[in-house]
Amino acid sequence: MLTAGVTETIDDLSEILALQKRNLKQHLSPAEKAAEGFLTMQFSLSMLKELHDLAPSVVVRDEKKIVAYAIVLLNEGRHSYPDLESMFVNLETLRWKERPLTDYRYYVMGQICVDKDYRGQHVFDMLYRQHRKLYNRQFDCIVTEISTTNSRSMRAHERTGFKTIHRYTDHLDEWNVVLWDWN
Repeated sequence: MLTAGVTETIDDLSEILALQKRNLKQHLSPAEKAAEGFLTMQFSLSMLKELHDLAPSVVVRDEKKIVAYAIVLLNEGRHSYPDLESMFVNLETLRWKERPLTDYRYYVMGQICVDKDYRGQHVFDMLYRQHRKLYNRQFDCIVTEISTTNSRSMRAHERTGFKTIHRYTDHLDEWNVVLWDWN
């Protein structure tokens, strides 16, 4: 039975890293990346621990095994992963509904991943429903970036309710900045 919850232990964070490693773009063939999507950023256990201490990540479990995760990345945790600083700097320049994005209470979806064996079973939707359930009183919206070449992820985020608010290129890739408005 699949259940949504949050990370609770160091072992949970280690499970996230194992799932992440299997889905990093450098470990996938071009055909797999096109069909299944991919992850760009590689986190470490210490990074995940720092982020978890600020706000636990959302996970979906099959019994006790983590089969999907969605990392909560608060502004306070931005220095845990230095390669993401350019994303935060960019977000601080954006506008949403004719106001600076910084006028809103938002957090960043640090990374989302569903195990290949569980795709097509609405697990992605479970992750985001749990995010909204846990965090909608504290935040107005959730923001993330998706590689413009990751069409599977873009389609899934759009289906959830995310809208593209900006596109830019940095030293890693070209990104769509997407936002899910909870108001």
